[in-house]
Amino acid sequence: MKIIAEFCQNHNGRFDILKQMISEAAEGGATHAKIQTIFADDLAFRPEFEEGLTDANGQVKVIKRPYQPEYERLKKLELTYEQHRRFVEECRAAGMEPLTTAFNLTCIPEVRDLGWKSIKVASYDCGSVPLIEALADNFDELIVSTGASYDEEIEATAALLNARGTKYTLLHCVTIYPTPLDAMHLNRIAYLRSLAGSVGLSDHSLVSRDGVKADLVAIHLGADTIERHFTVLPEDQTRDGKVSITKAHLREMADFAAMDRAAQEAYLAEHVPEWEIMMGQHKRSLSDAELLNRAYYRGRFCNKIGERQIFNWDAEARQLIG
Repeated sequence: MKIIAEFCQNHNGRFDILKQMISEAAEGGATHAKIQTIFADDLAFRPEFEEGLTDANGQVKVIKRPYQPEYERLKKLELTYEQHRRFVEECRAAGMEPLTTAFNLTCIPEVRDLGWKSIKVASYDCGSVPLIEALADNFDELIVSTGASYDEEIEATAALLNARGTKYTLLHCVTIYPTPLDAMHLNRIAYLRSLAGSVGLSDHSLVSRDGVKADLVAIHLGADTIERHFTVLPEDQTRDGKVSITKAHLREMADFAAMDRAAQEAYLAEHVPEWEIMMGQHKRSLSDAELLNRAYYRGRFCNKIGERQIFNWDAEARQLIG
């Protein structure tokens, strides 16, 4: 059972906070600790998001997310590659496997050479075949989120990785932040199981209201991997605080995963009486909110070659690394 503590940018760009996160995640029972290899200079400029678009009825059609404020925000949160190296060392010393998310192809050689064995693929890159192929060439294992991906993209990526004999996990994910329990669609885990030998959940539910309820149900349904955003700071001190769990939540998951099925059922009956509303559909269409997020986040980062922006799904992207 993999329990991934996703640190995202909850370290606020400070390595001392990152070290505390590593320590507390290990104490809570996490098996993996994950950062994100994000550099502001890789942020794509896409003019449609400068002002966004709202129709006459007040319905948002395009998210407003201007480039410059986002660039400045991300610049303050960057971790250098030297800090990446130290993160790998600190995680292994704490008994956890280090992970990162690669958001473009051009970072792969540098990340690979720092000693990572596993790599995370963000939800919006599940269908980015050149990126998937390059990561499979350079790492022992891929963990692929599937949120805001179409079924045909998920199925094509699974078929590709199966044909290559790549070790990988597919994670169900709903890209609504935070995700209401009645939008969780945990039946998707069974759908992913029909495609891949290892499956799990990447969960963004509201911690103050729902804790790790969805994660416990997913574990009971046979998830091999759970990923949750993790923090050691108060909720209001990081952008992702509302969907980020603590050491105590990690311990609750780890202890639940160690129970036998009968004990899990008894625990859920007592502590998660609303579990049925989380089940949802096995196959489904993306909601309007997910489609809005897909439009923005898919292509949020790119590969910059001179003045050109090459996206991870572009046919020419595969030529960017050997």
